[in-house]
Amino acid sequence: MSCFSFLKTMMFIFNGIIFLGGTAVLGIGIWVKVDGGSFVKILGSAAPQLMQVVNVGYLCIAVGAFLMVMGFLGCCGAVKESRCMLMLFFIIILIIFIAEIAGAVVVLAFSSLSNIFLEYLGTVAAKYLREDYGKANDLTAVWNTTMKEFKCCGFHGPEDFSNSTYYQQNKEYPPVCCSNHSPCTQRNTTTKGCLKAFEHFLSQNGKIVGGVALGICGLELAAMIVALVLFCKIGDK
Repeated sequence: MSCFSFLKTMMFIFNGIIFLGGTAVLGIGIWVKVDGGSFVKILGSAAPQLMQVVNVGYLCIAVGAFLMVMGFLGCCGAVKESRCMLMLFFIIILIIFIAEIAGAVVVLAFSSLSNIFLEYLGTVAAKYLREDYGKANDLTAVWNTTMKEFKCCGFHGPEDFSNSTYYQQNKEYPPVCCSNHSPCTQRNTTTKGCLKAFEHFLSQNGKIVGGVALGICGLELAAMIVALVLFCKIGDK
């Protein structure tokens, strides 16, 4: 097998897996939105700890569709030897790669900018928790899952729920903020905010997170190189 055929085969297999994965994620997202009741029953019996994320169907649909498009471009570009598809695949991966590198540079080199971003994010999160938590089902489910997994309450702390719409309606804090205490009052809540919990998680698992990030960047770089090599080889024919 020539080098060109080997690269075509690897490109097809790799993107075929991405396409099938995207199809599965898209199917789950559509299932959740169309027939959420049966999905809840199956998920509840198989993995009760994931029950709170069944309302993120739109996210699954978006991610699944994106993965399907990327897999399709990679597979068809390699099999049909389409320079246009390969270049489009390369450009999309390149944009994602540059965005990741830019984000890493901002976090590592410009701590003042990252602090400004965190301050802005905290303002937005506190406003949401105060006004919309408990009403917007999708985002409420995401926050519940985050607070449960990180054993935290609110973005800065339980005070984010003080005088919130949720507290005024229920006269208590979200149950996920308390462990085995009912009703959930401020005295029983987890005092740690999710920002501190996430910072602690990064400090404890920074090497793992960094390794995963480097692995993803490596795969993206390899995909771009293969796509570019195939693009050039096809042009030389």
